Amino acid sequence: MKRPWGSYESLASGQGYQVKHIVVNPDAAFSLHMHKQCSEHWTVIKGEGLITCDYNEFKLQVSESTFIPLGSQHRLSNSGEQPVEIIEVQIGDYLGADDKVRFEDKYGRVTID
Repeated sequence: MKRPWGSYESLASGQGYQVKHIVVNPDAAFSLHMHKQCSEHWTVIKGEGLITCDYNEFKLQVSESTFIPLGSQHRLSNSGEQPVEIIEVQIGDYLGADDKVRFEDKYGRVTID
């Protein structure tokens, strides 16, 4: 599915989990957001991404991963010249797109101020 920051493809899903392949284009970023009902695991498979998770920022490269706890404000940014690709595993009771609350977004999709 196309998004302003890139695209994603659902690879697998079942009771309580969902797996996606996500591509973040150069100079693009997810909104700063949180989920009310799921946590996420991100593993970089191509490129280098800047991760924001609550008040921490750090870079992840190929083969590195991070855990995004339920309720954490988080974002993946790509300031590089090549796309960043990750595998995302969501775990939770509800995995719908409407579980997301956006705080900041360079594409004008903020849901709360």
